[in-house]
Amino acid sequence: MDLTSSSGGAGDPRQIEETKPLLGGEMSAVEGGKLGAVPCRRALLLCNGMRYKLLQEGDIQVCVIRHPRTFLSKILTSKFLRRWEPHHLTLADNSLASATPTGYMENSVSYSSIEDVQLLSWENAPKYCLQLTIPGGTVLLQAANSYLRDQWFHSLQWKKKIYKYKKVLSNPSRWEVVLKEIRTLVDMALTSPLQDDSIHQAPLEIVSKLLSENTNLTTQEHENIIVAIAPLLENNHPPPDLCEFFCKHCRERPRSMVVIEVFTPVVQRILKHNMDFGKCPRLRLFTQEYILALNELNAGMEVVKKFIHSMHGPTGQCPHPRVLPNLVAVCLAAIYSCYEEFINSRDNSPSLKEIRNGCQQQCDRKPNLPLRLLHTSPDLVCQEATLSESRLKSVIVTSNEIHVEVERNNTANQKMTASAGNDSEPNLIDCLMVSPTCSTMSIELSAQADRILGCYVEILKILSDYDDWRPALASLLQPIPFPKEALAHEKFTKELKYVIQRFAEDPRQEVHSCLLSVRTGKDGWFQLYSPGGVACDDDGELFASMVHILMGSCYKTKKFLLSLAENKLGPCMLLALRGNQTMVEILCLMLEYNIIDNNDTQLQIISTLESTDVGKKMYEQLCDRQRELKELQRKGGPTRLTLPSKSTDADLARLLSSGSFGNLENLSLAFTNVTSACAEHLIKLPSLKQLNLWSTQFGDAGLRLLSEHLTMLQVLNLCETPVTDAGLLALSSMKSLCSLNMNSTKLSADTYEDLKAKLPNLKEVDVRYTEAW
Repeated sequence: MDLTSSSGGAGDPRQIEETKPLLGGEMSAVEGGKLGAVPCRRALLLCNGMRYKLLQEGDIQVCVIRHPRTFLSKILTSKFLRRWEPHHLTLADNSLASATPTGYMENSVSYSSIEDVQLLSWENAPKYCLQLTIPGGTVLLQAANSYLRDQWFHSLQWKKKIYKYKKVLSNPSRWEVVLKEIRTLVDMALTSPLQDDSIHQAPLEIVSKLLSENTNLTTQEHENIIVAIAPLLENNHPPPDLCEFFCKHCRERPRSMVVIEVFTPVVQRILKHNMDFGKCPRLRLFTQEYILALNELNAGMEVVKKFIHSMHGPTGQCPHPRVLPNLVAVCLAAIYSCYEEFINSRDNSPSLKEIRNGCQQQCDRKPNLPLRLLHTSPDLVCQEATLSESRLKSVIVTSNEIHVEVERNNTANQKMTASAGNDSEPNLIDCLMVSPTCSTMSIELSAQADRILGCYVEILKILSDYDDWRPALASLLQPIPFPKEALAHEKFTKELKYVIQRFAEDPRQEVHSCLLSVRTGKDGWFQLYSPGGVACDDDGELFASMVHILMGSCYKTKKFLLSLAENKLGPCMLLALRGNQTMVEILCLMLEYNIIDNNDTQLQIISTLESTDVGKKMYEQLCDRQRELKELQRKGGPTRLTLPSKSTDADLARLLSSGSFGNLENLSLAFTNVTSACAEHLIKLPSLKQLNLWSTQFGDAGLRLLSEHLTMLQVLNLCETPVTDAGLLALSSMKSLCSLNMNSTKLSADTYEDLKAKLPNLKEVDVRYTEAW
């Protein structure tokens, strides 16, 4: 088979397409000035005729003749020849040795001692021999046929020349001579009739070792060497040390034409054919640096986008299955490297619970003192002495980890019926899973890391735009393969949101089902980007979109509704309260399928539905099918109510105006965005006994209004609110107060003493992190 190709384009058209420049003539104007070494494509000048596999060992007949050189011709032409010995010879890196070192081959023959290798033809016998000229004699090798003889001949020549180049290039003196030798070495590899992976890899390894031992080369010498070895890189991966050299060139000369002309086909081959970056991490690093070099050009991400398009191909289906996994692996490694400084310094890194619950700056964290808030039943005053331990629920906030843990008694009912809980579980702690007032960890990346992050997140966004790649991309990202430091970084999650939106918009179940967690007990993108999740930066639009597509597919509807009721009922009600039709449908389905067992929670859902026109209409249609829901609402409304996090004054007003709340005794507004303006709605709740305002913007004006109207209030939580002495003094008129939390407020010692004197029923008080502490 004729493998000869020429620079005129007579070679394989697929090979030409594989190795052509990335952007053709458009890249000829890349900035950077004139280069001393202009890359050129060297033709593959392969010999015509037979091709041979490189021999490493084999059986052959050996005869050694010791003679003065003047008698050689007489001995070779004589009919009588000395005896032949069979040997199993091994072609090592530096010598020819026998497996049985006896007779002629008692000592190995060094390649450096072989002066010449020639083919011999015999006149009197059809024997196929090689002549190896050594000092003081000749070694004759006799093969069984001409093919084996030629195979031994080319293999010995190759081993001898490679040994020579290793010696010559190990001690370079003049780099112009070294460059010439490298070019000769490359031409030898390209024209050799031997076909073996090592034929092209051996020269690359020699050059790689040369570069690793000589780090003081100039930029011009770098480029000259890269151009010289370029033809070998078209069909071979560069060895690790050479990858490191290429990475350095990409970092130092990203605008060099060598990056476009020489490195592009190399990276294309890596992405199309590499099977495991774990075995070749420097290949991945080289690909990563090459893409960053493209991003440094004037066109920036447009060049990167064109490169990715060239990898995908013009059709709707990418013909190379390894391209996407390899690109994703490069992106993940690059993004990980951006946060490596934080990963290696865990003191500045948030824990998994900190990310989930929000965390504070290290310098702002409070001492490791547990905060215990005891929430009792509404009839605390008359029954406090008889309350059993099973009726008490405690919330432990450990300051050194900033997480909220709900402790339950071993005999308590562990079944989740709704976010409101059952009759024995107060709702005061239901919304403590996430505190909107606690921002994610402040991570400041260096300018270089920030550029890397922006580049590779943008690549993930580009990949998500290809329809044929989206299912595999969603599957690769489903386990959330990013460091937790990245998930705590607002910029990263904000940029990645586009990719998650693309998954949520895809009607294929194999795509949007990857939004859910990969296994039970582990968070997925659905949890991270839902209201209260660490990555959520909107009012639930993406969450509603995800719920809509998941409910619209052939998913297990009831199982999914149960999951929403257990974990995301608050966000669902908040969005329904704001008129989101998908969430209205979800709440109606929860009522229709009896997902919610608790009556108070059912009443809260009904009130939410009746607060909007679309909800009212759908609820009336539901009531026509299930009349018992209407009967439930007529009993006076819920006794407990929890407003979802991020709710506003308007959300509270809309909810309270939608139905009857005369029975409401326990109201939790913790971690919402309500202010003192909501007090005018709270004073219309005559039965209210427990009010949780933890981490809201409720201030002094609201407190004064509450103290005038809610004189029967028993439990009040003002932890982390902006109240001051001016508002707290007004609480002295609320004689029924038996539990008061003023943790982390602007309470003074004098006001605290005044309140203790005027509130005789006060049993539980928390004044830590105040002046009165």
